[in-house]
Amino acid sequence: MDNLCIRKIHQLFRAVVDFERILDERFSLNINELMLLCLLSERGCLLAGEIANYMNLTRSNASKVIASLERKGCIERKACSHDSRCQQCQITKAGKMLIEKINNEDFEGFSIMKI
Repeated sequence: MDNLCIRKIHQLFRAVVDFERILDERFSLNINELMLLCLLSERGCLLAGEIANYMNLTRSNASKVIASLERKGCIERKACSHDSRCQQCQITKAGKMLIEKINNEDFEGFSIMKI
C-alpha cells in the first residue's frame, strides 16, 4: 500500500468521525441508529435478524440499536401476523420526520467528495 492510499484512508476515517460527532451533537444519534432508520425507511418492516444481516451486526448489537431507537420513539416493534413469537420493526412518524430533518441539514461542507 502506498502513502497516498494510506492518507486517503486516514481522511476517510476522519470524515466518518467528524460526521458521527455532528450527528450526535445535533440529533443525539449514532451512525448505527441512522443506518437503521434509513434501512427501515427504505425497506419497511424488518425482523431483528434481518436488520442484523443488512447492517452486518451481531444480533446482540442489532437488538441494542433497535432498543435505543425504540426508546427515542423513532421505531416501533409489532408482532408478526404469522408468528406471534417474532417481532417486526418499523419506522414511526417521528423517525420519518427525523430522517427528513437530517436529509435537509447542512453539514457545514461535509462531503465525501473532498476525500
